[in-house]
Amino acid sequence: MREGFVPWPKETAEHYRAAGHWRGRPLGAYLHEWAENYGDTVAVVDGDTRLTYRQLALCADGLAARLLDAGLRPGDAMLVQLPNSWEFVTLTLACLRAGIAPVMALPAHRGHELRHLASHAEVTAVAVPDRLGDFDHQALGQEVAEATPTVRLLLVAGETADGEATSLRALARPADDPTTTRTRLDRLAPDSGDIAVFLLSGGTTGLPKLITRTHDDYEYNARRSAEVCGFDRDTVYLVALPAGHNFPLACPGILGALMNGGRVVLSRTPDPDRALPLMAAEGVTITAAVPAVAQRWIDAVASGRHPAPPALRLLQVGGARLAPEVARRAEPVLGGTLQQVFGMAEGLLNYTRPNDPDDIKIETQGRPMSPDDEIMIVDASDNPVPPGAMGSLLTRGPYTPHGYYRAPEHNARAFTPDGWYRTGDIVRLHPSGNLVVEGRDKDLINRGGEKISAEEVENLIYRLPGVSRVAAVAKADPDLGERVCAVVVTEPGADMTLESLRAAITAMEVARYKLPEHLMVVDELPLTKVGKIDKKRLRELVRDLDEPAEAGRTPTPDTAT
Repeated sequence: MREGFVPWPKETAEHYRAAGHWRGRPLGAYLHEWAENYGDTVAVVDGDTRLTYRQLALCADGLAARLLDAGLRPGDAMLVQLPNSWEFVTLTLACLRAGIAPVMALPAHRGHELRHLASHAEVTAVAVPDRLGDFDHQALGQEVAEATPTVRLLLVAGETADGEATSLRALARPADDPTTTRTRLDRLAPDSGDIAVFLLSGGTTGLPKLITRTHDDYEYNARRSAEVCGFDRDTVYLVALPAGHNFPLACPGILGALMNGGRVVLSRTPDPDRALPLMAAEGVTITAAVPAVAQRWIDAVASGRHPAPPALRLLQVGGARLAPEVARRAEPVLGGTLQQVFGMAEGLLNYTRPNDPDDIKIETQGRPMSPDDEIMIVDASDNPVPPGAMGSLLTRGPYTPHGYYRAPEHNARAFTPDGWYRTGDIVRLHPSGNLVVEGRDKDLINRGGEKISAEEVENLIYRLPGVSRVAAVAKADPDLGERVCAVVVTEPGADMTLESLRAAITAMEVARYKLPEHLMVVDELPLTKVGKIDKKRLRELVRDLDEPAEAGRTPTPDTAT
């Protein structure tokens, strides 16, 4: 096990095994079981590419073996920045087979984030697309690989792999001797308590923290989610959000569909002009969206631009709280049952159930999925609040890790001594037993489901000349929930515009969704009585700012890119 991984306490782990939550098998061990059960059933659809379960298992095994032949080893980590594609699914399964933990970066990330992730996880490989839109990801991948001493392999998905890069598609084919390859990989299989995947936090303290999800806990995460959501062989699941997110990957997502013989349909974008026709063409029965995406789908159908998806039976909405007025329109317009999802890559998942009364599905964000999920709602002194009162949510359970990777100082703040994770969410308990999310107690901006650290944005702006003081806060937005607003005190004689600010931060190779979309230049920042920046007052001040300049507006979440 990697140094920096925080394990579950021994007795707690034994309880989860005894309860049947943890099955003691690595995720990759299930791949051939799925192939034997579902054989020639289509498993993955990506445009004109359609892979059966048998083809998927053979390609994943061939890729896993070739990764090991290229010098990677079980226990290594790989930075994965791929769009929603058959290559993403195959590479993820190949990593699980070979005991290589993928670090799930997002297509929107740039050098600022990728260099940090690669260094922190000490990755030995990097996987990127050749291009997405007008951006050269292959060149970025080469830069990251050169800046990370541990990297030995650069994989490129797409038509061309230049220089020393290796074509991912060329490796993702069946082995010459599938039987021998399967035996080899079975022999090298990781322990079920090893790290299966690194997910990214949406934390408030700068660049993302790495969340270690083990084979035991992540298999349970997907399996139990699939049970709650009713996934089966008839499930056709559309991946419209970035596949590297926990939500579309394993809640129940890609893994939940494959476990149950369903079909995974991949879309590069959640744009209604692409996603809604794809749902109709493939008979999609279940999909997941953030509120901004769900609202755009609802508006596209309600306006008559597209018909409702004819086979849709369940629409999952999470990543941010869904406004009740939008929730009320979902089922009548789109036709499927609404399921609100409140969860986190750090573990706890809450779902409304498909058979819940309408008022519960509209007004609450669900209840824990596992009988061994523990939740506690506390006040500022960590004392439990009365039923129905608002407080900070703490949790622990069979798929909620006990610490971030290589982050002891942060873990001391984020976890209590007895293992409760401080989620940072302000909630109250509904009489139904479901949770209602009221906000955050952390300095976090939730833009269309992407969690942005205000501190990270502030640190970027402090690098610029002419900046005396800065604070980043959320400004409410009808489309995305919140957008980033920078409040800046400039030095005498310095000039700053929103356009110049965005251009300067873009030059730092920062993910586009983190760029400020509002700017307020002030003489001084308001302070609390103890001398801290008063962000509550700042949020009030920016509430009535005009709409951002056209250059700063993005009609859909950048998670779509």
